[in-house]
Formats: sequence, C-alpha cells, structure tokens
Amino acid sequence: MRLHDLSPVPGSNRKPKRIGFGLGSGHGKTACKGTKGHKSRAGGGVRPGFEGGQMPLVRRIPKRGFSNARHRVDFQGINVGDINDRFEAGAVVDPAALLAVGLIRRAGMPVKILGDGELTKALTVRAHGFSASAAKKIEAAGGKSEVI
Repeated sequence: MRLHDLSPVPGSNRKPKRIGFGLGSGHGKTACKGTKGHKSRAGGGVRPGFEGGQMPLVRRIPKRGFSNARHRVDFQGINVGDINDRFEAGAVVDPAALLAVGLIRRAGMPVKILGDGELTKALTVRAHGFSASAAKKIEAAGGKSEVI
C-alpha cells in the first residue's frame, strides 16, 4: 500500500457546498452570507480572540511572568568528608551504597558530591554530579570520579 492508494471509505466524505453559483443553485446571490454586515464582505470576519468589543480574555487575565523553578533539578548533596568516614579504601561509592549507609534518603533523586571535608582513601565514586573541589579531592586521594 502506498499513499496514492489511500482513499476514504465510500459514503464517509461529502462534496463541498458550492456557493455563489447562481440563483438556481440554492446557494447563489449572497452566497449563504446573508445581507450586508461585516461577515458578508470579502475578507470580512473578526480576528482570533475578538470578543465583540468586550475586553478580550488575553487582556483581562493578570500577567504573572515566568519562572524556571518548575524545571529545576534538585540534587542530594553529599560531602567527601562524610564519604571518607563511612567507606573503606577501594570501595565503589554509588547511590545504592550511599542509600545503604544512610547518607541519602531517596533512591530516585540525583546525587551530587560536594567538596567539604577531607578525603584520605582511594575510592571510586559514581554520582550524577561533582563540584570542582570534590572531583579534585577524589583524584588527589588516588580515586576516580565517574558521572552517571
């Protein structure tokens, strides 16, 4: 089947009303537009949103502005000092491990590692984000910081 093979079901489509084809057609003379008035003229009719002179809805409602707050991504922040206290050297620190030791509360929320505190152990840290100082401290301790 190709696009040129498609056709509507017989009886589902109707021929358009042919207006302005003379008095005998039943739709001649004023071409179904009545007599006089704005909508009977060529190009007549009101613009979208026009409410007959009443103050339009778009002008009646208050203008509240826009805030990007609804698009904000909230992170759970964890300091490298807290990770240093809870994990052994060589451990893999990921959101599941952080949840297991109680450093984060929600599993589905992204985790960001922050640089407060000291890190003395080589750890492989996997998180959704790292501050520059945290990444520097993890690398300096001989570990790896991997962005999920």
